[in-house]
Amino acid sequence: MTLATTADTTARPIVYRTRGRGHGPIVRLMSPGDLGEALKPFVFLDLFGGESSFMGRMPLHPHSGIATVTVITEGDVRFDDPVSGKGTIDYGGVEWMRAGGGVWHGKEMSAGTSPAMRGFQLWLALPPELENGPVDSQYIESRHVPEVGPARLILGAYDGARSPVRSPGGINYLLVTLAPGETWTYMPPRGHEVTWLAVSRGAVNGVDTGEMAVFKPGALPIALTAGPDGPATFVLASAVPHPYDLVTGYYSVHTSPEALAIGEAGIERLRARLTVDPTTSGMVPVFRGGMTIRAASLSSAPFAHDPSTRRHTRVANSSSVNGASNSAAILHF
Repeated sequence: MTLATTADTTARPIVYRTRGRGHGPIVRLMSPGDLGEALKPFVFLDLFGGESSFMGRMPLHPHSGIATVTVITEGDVRFDDPVSGKGTIDYGGVEWMRAGGGVWHGKEMSAGTSPAMRGFQLWLALPPELENGPVDSQYIESRHVPEVGPARLILGAYDGARSPVRSPGGINYLLVTLAPGETWTYMPPRGHEVTWLAVSRGAVNGVDTGEMAVFKPGALPIALTAGPDGPATFVLASAVPHPYDLVTGYYSVHTSPEALAIGEAGIERLRARLTVDPTTSGMVPVFRGGMTIRAASLSSAPFAHDPSTRRHTRVANSSSVNGASNSAAILHF
């Protein structure tokens, strides 16, 4: 899709707004078939919220070619990972998972101490050198995430601070809370022409709870002002544009059909090694091919070994703002 522009030369105006589409406790604000094409490397964005118990109902499922970034804006969740250990992700913390050439996950996070939770999950398209590379996962508690003014720096580098997340260069992602009426100005780094925000609670620059807004491409600063009726909590992202095609599978995004085929083959190799025990429950760490795990359930989604469900879909130049996504409408923890 092509975003409209204006003649404003003094600020970065908003050129598009959306409330996405809801599916149970999840609202999909962006997917490759709509805003993800215009805003790549950002290709999916889900706003989730509800009782914390829904975390335990997530099936084990695969990814390749992308990285997922999960932040909590309200409440908390527990993680249990063989590399990162055990801990809690709450406001300001982050789960990072780079799927690379194939990974299964879904049981490494569970309900925390809060009865309800809310947050965002973002998918990033990876460049060719990483899309079928090694898996990388991090669980970073809030005390280890740097603060820049009213923001937590989830990914990237800004104003002398650097996130501990091992993300590709050219991408910033911040979690921000402004007091009622407070203004904060974000100056995107050089080359960060893609910029957007999504609001978890409150209102900022007239964008309300549950909305996503896209800014005009350019290098101008963005002044952000919370509404007068309460604090505003939102995520803000900027990046150098991703210069590659988006080629999607059921749980994968790659730069070419050939790269997608490699990623899907990696997923299938791991699937063959999974041991499924329907009597087992509890947390299961990310499965990267280096360990055998026992899982409560596998996702029933179709996979590449079935020719009738194989999906090699280019979404370049999509004209549909709310077009159908090639990904299942579930939260990909």
